[in-house]
Amino acid sequence: MNTDAARTDDYLRDLLAQAGLRATRQRLGLAELIFGHGERHLTAEGLYAEAAKAGLRLSQTTVYNTLHQFTDAGLLREILADPRRIYFDTNVDPHHHFLDEETGDMEDIPADGVAVSALPTPPPGKTIEGVDVIVRVRRPA
Repeated sequence: MNTDAARTDDYLRDLLAQAGLRATRQRLGLAELIFGHGERHLTAEGLYAEAAKAGLRLSQTTVYNTLHQFTDAGLLREILADPRRIYFDTNVDPHHHFLDEETGDMEDIPADGVAVSALPTPPPGKTIEGVDVIVRVRRPA
């Protein structure tokens, strides 16, 4: 057995167990695609295409459900940057994003890279949970 593959499998099993998720074949396959390539931003559609290319036989529903399970477990961060697309981020620490309007690619901006001030007072009985800044970019014309 390839020791790197065994280490990766053990790491992913531990990651899922610590998040309170069973290490099913589908979850392990998707976790390898999601977490096996460093920090990244992905969409359900993009992950489904990657899974098909990797030979994983999964439905789109399984991909969507797994991404939401990973998000609920704190393994991913959901980013609602576009009304047509939800992004998932493997970096769950506080930070902001650049969104390329032409390509749909997303890049991290460090949390201290954006100064947010003069926030409105939240409605009665509510507190501000966080602020997500998405800076939309494109090439100059």
